Amino acid sequence: MKTQARAVVIGGGVVGVSTLYHLAKKGWTDVVLLERTELTAGSTWHAAGLLPLFNMSYSVGQLHQYSVELYKTLEEETGQAVSFHQTGNLRLATNRERMDEYRNYQCTAETIGVEAHLIGVDEIKKLWPLASMDGLIGALWHPSDGHIAPVDLTMALAKGARMNGAEIYQQTEVTGIERENSEWIVKTDKGDIRCEHVICATGNYARTTAKMVGLEIPAIPVEHQYIVTDVDPTLKEYREAGNHELPVLRESDSQYYFREERHGWILGPYEKFAPACFVDGVPSTFEKDLFPGELERLMPHVEACMARVPSFENAGIKDIVNGPISYTPDGNPMVGPAFGLENFWISEGHSFGVTAAGGAGWQIANWIVDGEPSVDMIGVDPRRFGVVSKNYAKIKNEEAYEHVFVNHFPMEEREAGRPAKTTPAYPRLDAAGAVWGARFGWERPNWFAPEGVAREDVYSFRRSNWFEHVGNEVRTMRERVGLLELSSFAKYEVEGPGARDWLDRMVANAIPKGIGRINLCHALNPSGSVRSEFTITRMPDGIWGERFFVIGPGAGHDYDFDFLCKQLPRDGSVYLKDITTQYGVFVLAGPDARKVLEKLADADVSNEAFPWLTMQEIPVGYCPNVRALRVNFVGSLGWELHHPIEYQLHLFDALMEAGKEFDIGLVGMRAMDSMRLEKTYRLWGTDLNAENTLLEAGLKRFVRLNKGEFTGREALVRQQEEGIPNTYCTIEIDADDADPFGNEPVFMDGEVVGRGTAGGYGHYVGKSLMLGYIRTDKAVVGAECQVRVLDQLRPARIVAESPYDPDNEALKA
Repeated sequence: MKTQARAVVIGGGVVGVSTLYHLAKKGWTDVVLLERTELTAGSTWHAAGLLPLFNMSYSVGQLHQYSVELYKTLEEETGQAVSFHQTGNLRLATNRERMDEYRNYQCTAETIGVEAHLIGVDEIKKLWPLASMDGLIGALWHPSDGHIAPVDLTMALAKGARMNGAEIYQQTEVTGIERENSEWIVKTDKGDIRCEHVICATGNYARTTAKMVGLEIPAIPVEHQYIVTDVDPTLKEYREAGNHELPVLRESDSQYYFREERHGWILGPYEKFAPACFVDGVPSTFEKDLFPGELERLMPHVEACMARVPSFENAGIKDIVNGPISYTPDGNPMVGPAFGLENFWISEGHSFGVTAAGGAGWQIANWIVDGEPSVDMIGVDPRRFGVVSKNYAKIKNEEAYEHVFVNHFPMEEREAGRPAKTTPAYPRLDAAGAVWGARFGWERPNWFAPEGVAREDVYSFRRSNWFEHVGNEVRTMRERVGLLELSSFAKYEVEGPGARDWLDRMVANAIPKGIGRINLCHALNPSGSVRSEFTITRMPDGIWGERFFVIGPGAGHDYDFDFLCKQLPRDGSVYLKDITTQYGVFVLAGPDARKVLEKLADADVSNEAFPWLTMQEIPVGYCPNVRALRVNFVGSLGWELHHPIEYQLHLFDALMEAGKEFDIGLVGMRAMDSMRLEKTYRLWGTDLNAENTLLEAGLKRFVRLNKGEFTGREALVRQQEEGIPNTYCTIEIDADDADPFGNEPVFMDGEVVGRGTAGGYGHYVGKSLMLGYIRTDKAVVGAECQVRVLDQLRPARIVAESPYDPDNEALKA
């Protein structure tokens, strides 16, 4: 066995082997894979081999699409058959909400180029003549979908990897992983391998492997069962009559998939109360094993399938396969860099591993070799969860399994494991009627139910029960004054003699010079796309030198903190401190915001003394040191009031009392989102992403190309010279009872010329709005276009930025 390699992949399932294959294909021949027993011995060998292109995530959808296209070519490339059955995939619908989900998904499919059709009952019958049409109203049809033999696929990827110089060592158990002199040492029972990069793709063993390097990750398997039947005489007769294999059938509303298997069937339900397994690690006795089947748990799905496919009743059960499938709290995999570790990569939590393996390996290889992925991977980044406990991960992963076929609404909030992270004001907000959501574990009010109104979300792809109340909150903040709790912001202090230079090399904008000045700054990828967004404030100097207050999105806390830590100079010239949980945040905004603050602040908060885009540390009420920033994400006169968390209850009560005479109101996240759309404010992670540059995002005003070197500068200079391919636009849509959410395609002359990244209703301007990227030659203010909203191409037009207060008069008042 080799003792030195450039990269070591741990895990010989389809995900790990795909990673090895893609590294080798990119020219890294000095790469090896270690497998404790034999290839496919984990979840790969008992997987049903389905290849569902359907996924509501823009990131995961692209990974799945790539996989399916790759698998079609592997046999020709390697000579190894993969048993790809391109049967197509039919997703049935028995109600309008399910059809709306498919309509919404079709928008995503069109933006990434996946062929998908909405069809009626007559077409379903032609595609699946053995099924009953009772209760059906339509379906989603993927003609290029199908199923594959997971073991054959893995062997083809392994052969392709070896053909390109990679090596695979089976029966080689990893016993430890250590870091020494900028190298990883992977210890095995056959000897040690030193390497630059380690990629963990260990499936059911993910938590055990991660703990070798001090990581706690929420990848815990859940038991998944499927039934394999004997021959169905009706199916056998149908196929022997010369008919093609039937498409994979999914009845989402009954939560099962169904496909042919040698003139019999495979039925795979996603039942309620399926238990997590291996929470404390995989027992040493568990090898290529299964759990006992539990038919009783499956019976509701069996009966539903018999009603849909009557002949299924005549096919006797041959086997119940019950094996572990790895899950994460949101059901999406973890693909990317590990928190706090250099050159340590994770590709774990693959609940649809066969489908995602090709795409995951492709992007991990791009990330390692090229320095960044070519697809926006924020939706699968391993750092998106933060550090979560084993108990939390267990209950959330069981919930994710149960929700595989549950209707995926854009604003869905799942209840398991909540509340977990709350601020001191939580009881006050709850008593005021907060309807809660969660982001990065933090509980945040989405909207407030007035007295007598049910405190619940009625989910829909159309305007729902919160629409009117969110509109009222918007008007409160636009016309009077509103209070918004936003303590989930990530907050850091940067200090030291090298602080300014360090920040300056990291972001595209200038670093503020004057005490109290605020700049919006973006850290870029080498391609010029947006990696992170920070609000940077110059503070009074500290004892170690210049000091800055850095604020980032709450959902990006671990993603950004990991980035900042890894960029720190090693000479001690910069001190970085995470103060996220030490400071709470209230946003006080609206025309009367100054009048409220004047009653409590021991400071002059007039426009002359406290102008826009500045910060002052001032006493407010009993709190002696509120960091008041005259910025906000709603676009009205106001302040972000960053306060020591121990003063939060007092400040809440004081602000609400001071605001009584101005009819102050509480405002939630959905109202904030409506107001930011009206201002064309870009949101990190969706509007600002890894696929579009800062220039495409229309944020040239935050770029200082003449300031010196920073990551991404060369790419921006090159794009400025060659032409900017896409332009960020605000689009006004003639909507009816449904608004865009993001990922909707934009059409001109029957051609897709762009895609939305965010959307909703601008309650104050009274318009349905979408933000997104349009091909630059088509991105002209006033240009007419069409946007698909559910099943309709709605008339739309490109409008000027900031439909509300384009001159920022309200902000600067």
